[in-house]
Amino acid sequence: MNSQQLTAAALEAGRKLFAQECRFVIGAAKEAQLPTPGQPEIGFAGRSNVGKSSLLNALAGRKSLARVSGTPGATRQLNFFDLGGRAYLVDLPGYGFARAGKQDIAEWNSLIRAYLRGRASLRRLCLLIDARRGVGEPDRKIRALLDEAAQSYQLVLTKTDKLPEKAVAEVVETLQRETAGRGACHPEVLATSAETGAGIPELRAVLAAVVSGG
Repeated sequence: MNSQQLTAAALEAGRKLFAQECRFVIGAAKEAQLPTPGQPEIGFAGRSNVGKSSLLNALAGRKSLARVSGTPGATRQLNFFDLGGRAYLVDLPGYGFARAGKQDIAEWNSLIRAYLRGRASLRRLCLLIDARRGVGEPDRKIRALLDEAAQSYQLVLTKTDKLPEKAVAEVVETLQRETAGRGACHPEVLATSAETGAGIPELRAVLAAVVSGG
């Protein structure tokens, strides 16, 4: 579904889904702590400080659903949020930088890889990219892992309010060319801003369609 062609019904379905109660369920620091696969899961991954928690809060219409921190690497586990009994939103630890020991970072990276490789209930992984920075080497490594595992994922730009509209359009066009032909990657790049709300209704609609199997 192209966000430019979203119908009023699709946007309303997205609004209704994310208007439901969203609550924290469990934080998994080890693979053995992951909940039993069941309802559909939507994952959110990206470099440290890319704005994952802010985006989750914006989607759910909450200010403090997910903790927002100015310290890169603040999320140190996979946090599962139940969305009205319809789906889990999963906030993954940031990768690429964290103020922690090498062993801790290695354990987080191992957990992320284990989750992305073999989670049957993971319907889509939103790979968040800072609009100002573009795709970096850590993002390419995760993308390669997703391609190898044939795990469905979609690039989502964050912090687009920090750039002029024309620059955002250029970033979107560049990334769509770069991801063309990657079977596991959804062809459309979504541009969002948790600060202004730009792109949030469209992302809700896209994810609602994923949850419903559309």
